Amino acid sequence: MVRMREEIIAVAMSGGVDSSTVAALLRARGESIVGLTMQLWNQRRLPELMTDGVAGHRCCSLDDVYDARRVAEHLDFPYYVVNFERQFEDTVVRPFVDDYLSGRTPIPCARCNTFVKFEDLILLARQVGAERLATGHYARIRRNAETGRCELLRAVDRAKDQSYFLFGLTQEQLSRTEFPLGEMSKTEVREAARAAQLPVAEKPESQEICFVPNGDYARFIEEYLEEQGTAVAATPGEIATPQGEVVGRHEGLHRYTVGQRRGLGLSVGRPLYVIEIDVEKNRLVVGEDADLRRDTCEVRDVNWIAWETLVAPVGAGVKIRYRHESAQARIEPAGEARARLHFEKPQRAITPGQAAVFYQGDVVLGGGWIV
Repeated sequence: MVRMREEIIAVAMSGGVDSSTVAALLRARGESIVGLTMQLWNQRRLPELMTDGVAGHRCCSLDDVYDARRVAEHLDFPYYVVNFERQFEDTVVRPFVDDYLSGRTPIPCARCNTFVKFEDLILLARQVGAERLATGHYARIRRNAETGRCELLRAVDRAKDQSYFLFGLTQEQLSRTEFPLGEMSKTEVREAARAAQLPVAEKPESQEICFVPNGDYARFIEEYLEEQGTAVAATPGEIATPQGEVVGRHEGLHRYTVGQRRGLGLSVGRPLYVIEIDVEKNRLVVGEDADLRRDTCEVRDVNWIAWETLVAPVGAGVKIRYRHESAQARIEPAGEARARLHFEKPQRAITPGQAAVFYQGDVVLGGGWIV
């Protein structure tokens, strides 16, 4: 009698309570699993950023690797650390810097999910014999019986939902992925971790981006460019109103983002906000709150999940930031992998470089990057 090969599931181990609980849940249901932790950023790089009060809850730190290994030993499954530093720098860190220098406000976690945590990690998982990958993301996947396509849905716990960061996943990636926490609340996850006696059951959540340890994006960009042998990006220029009135000086456009009010160094007797970052003229354009509101924008590099492509206008709820309440809009095709959004009501601080993600109820239709 020929024995069927045992199916293996790879678990993306971040060292936090969520991915550790995923491993515990899969083990409890009798799955054969292997743990994979990605080494993404050399924590010894740019030591000048490691100042007093450095955020203690970054993702992907060396402590996280140690915690992930402890969980694997506790649950008794194979565990490996894989070095993805080159891929991470090429597809996440450098685009992050380039975006800020181009007047955009990037979302590195969304790029990391699309190009590293799923594209590269799924490939590696298959190389070690695992056809599926499970992660600790709060989202859900189901197959649409009518279209045959995999659908991405919001998590049951709306406060923890991470579908916004996952809009770039392809049908192939979704078909090989599991989100075991998608039906659970954070409270239930903590309870499951305690029940499994996981050593990270009470570990706080990570808050900061792994390669920006002190949360100072502008300083990271300057230090990174200096390390790369490139001129420091801080080039002073004018701060002006839309009418051209110069009201101050800025210290480098990479220090600002659309919608920002604090830190402008202005004293004009009324609140002013960044409404545009004009890289060509090296000018920061500021205005009043009403100037921040727009009812249209375009998005590029659109990834459609619910269907292959958009052929006719469709109505959807659109999130233009992670913490943004979705706003109703009409989405129109606007060329290859592009779409034009028409909001029913003007939206505040539509920011180039951020993601616009499209929803119908709990279903993620797709998403793209705001131009």
